[in-house]
Amino acid sequence: MPGFFVPFALAAFLFLPICSIAQTTGGGTRATPSAAAPAPAADECNGIFVSYRTGTGSKIAPTDPKHQPYRFESTLTVQNNGIERLKSWQVYVGFKHDEVLVSASNAILADGSSYPALVGNGTVFAGFPMTDLKTAIETAGDSTQTSVEVKMLGTQFGVKPPAIPWPENITLVNDGWACPAPSTLGGAMSVCCIRDENAKKNITLLDGDFLPRQSGDLTIAYDVTKAYDSSYWAQVTLTNHNHLGRLDNWKLSWDWMQDEFIFSMKGAYPSIVDSSPCIFGPQGEYYKQLDFSTVLNCERRPTIIDLPPTKFNDSTVGMVPFCCRNGTILPPSMDPSKSVSSFQMQVFKMPPTLNRSDLSPPQNWKINGTLNPDYQCGPPVRVSPSEFVDPSGLPSNSTAVASWQVVCNITQPKGSSPRCCVSFSAFYNDSVVPCNTCACGCPNRAARTCSASAPPVLLPPNALLVPFDNRTIMASAWANIKHRQVPNPMPCPDNCGVSINWHINTDYNRGWSARVTLFNWAEIPFPDWFVAAEMDKAAGGFEAMYSFNGTMLKNSNSTIFMQGLPGLNYLVGETDGLNPSKDPRVPGKQQSVISFTKRTTPGINVPLGDGFPTKVYFNGEECSLPSMYPTSAVSRRAPASIISVILAALLASILMKELC
Repeated sequence: MPGFFVPFALAAFLFLPICSIAQTTGGGTRATPSAAAPAPAADECNGIFVSYRTGTGSKIAPTDPKHQPYRFESTLTVQNNGIERLKSWQVYVGFKHDEVLVSASNAILADGSSYPALVGNGTVFAGFPMTDLKTAIETAGDSTQTSVEVKMLGTQFGVKPPAIPWPENITLVNDGWACPAPSTLGGAMSVCCIRDENAKKNITLLDGDFLPRQSGDLTIAYDVTKAYDSSYWAQVTLTNHNHLGRLDNWKLSWDWMQDEFIFSMKGAYPSIVDSSPCIFGPQGEYYKQLDFSTVLNCERRPTIIDLPPTKFNDSTVGMVPFCCRNGTILPPSMDPSKSVSSFQMQVFKMPPTLNRSDLSPPQNWKINGTLNPDYQCGPPVRVSPSEFVDPSGLPSNSTAVASWQVVCNITQPKGSSPRCCVSFSAFYNDSVVPCNTCACGCPNRAARTCSASAPPVLLPPNALLVPFDNRTIMASAWANIKHRQVPNPMPCPDNCGVSINWHINTDYNRGWSARVTLFNWAEIPFPDWFVAAEMDKAAGGFEAMYSFNGTMLKNSNSTIFMQGLPGLNYLVGETDGLNPSKDPRVPGKQQSVISFTKRTTPGINVPLGDGFPTKVYFNGEECSLPSMYPTSAVSRRAPASIISVILAALLASILMKELC
């Protein structure tokens, strides 16, 4: 019996199916096949050969048996053995050992991160400076043009040499390619990717030279308009395509990869004007006759900000279409002419790129704003030259010398908190359901004296008008009146710069209304603000707003878009009270009533939640919503009311019989 059991168990084990593994990249989820192909040799692959080789590793400080760091070195190789060029190559490496990537040659991180970068959940590499891999046919087998090696240096945790910290997966990210599960042999992991004829090709080449422009929430065009041997002029254009996306006081940054520096600008300005890195760097050695006192910025990673409107007609720094708006980029649904921002700059180059045709854009782009969504930007992709209307008024267009496109999409970084919150109230309940505790984040445990886990305490309506620090006494007194217990310690504040109160104002058989109030608790005002409320069941009954301009969002049947009327679209910041020594600070606020009909939304129940939004956005940022609704006292008393009516009817009936 034992002799039979062992072979049988071994056979059962050998025939167990191998589970497929899904790897998530910037473009979506890629599932590896259930069985790995035999380890391919580069010469036997007639597609794109990708390999990952590990080098030496060693223990580094500090000593931590539970989470010991080790230095690692590895090489990623991408080789084009096919019959067509690989345009803008991108490869996913599924790091899984809390890796910190310190440096990588011949590539950048596709999400725009700078080194050192946390890549423990995997990352996508994009080629730089060689973005395209030519074929052996067109280069007579020149490996310097058909392949690229990315040499990496970093730190990994927990895998002690000589054990190898293998990634979970390596795969080509470019559309239209099929990659089997990678195989490992010796010190290398490799995979051969081939054209998948059944895969949808999202990228179609134009004239064999350029990739088409892609869509995204925000796109950045980097157009070289004039080129000289040692410098060039570039126009940078930011275009918002998201109907709920927005930027206020935008800040744009990137990395120069070849010691370039900004000599002059029009339409925008560096946040720091500093030429000292050039004076003491290789730029000062090469440009000995250049007056660096007029150079704007020599940082490797400059931060660019927009100019105020007063500079638009300035002949020195202004006079650029779509510039000088204090960094405000509105959604196209609000004003298409204000959904674009643009500036120009003169860039000086350094050897060995000193000829007018040797042009390359900066890398690792990042853009953010004040109380706006977070954006993740991809690498610049070479596209067909942009066309511009002739400035002299002639009926012709001029083209850029070279153009690149950067695509940025709204993302929610892991662990990030909202920047705005919503409170709920209703005419049928005298208590307000406030914003969630720590809705927009809380200080670390050591610095706080409040409870980050306690639910918020119900408030009297007038408490919404004062800062959180002044609400504690009001909340405690209100709880005492209502015979409710208060937690000890009290819950932490919401810590949001903007809060919105949604109040059910009326509820009748044929229609109902709500009151929307905006509170700005920050000192920064918000010109041209907007609010979007997503209502799954009630939006179809939207009729009108009275102090705001309210419309249904384009291409949506459940989102109501609100903005201030002309002259009322400026949400001021928080200010001091009449007597600053005694009175609390006063938030900036605006308010409007919104009305709905029930004719087109039969069956909705306003008090049970249908009258409250399921999502709320302020200036593109999704706000935190309460986890409960105000309770309807009417609904709680309904059974008693029905009984009273029945008793009254019975008494009336008895009296009628007595009288008869």
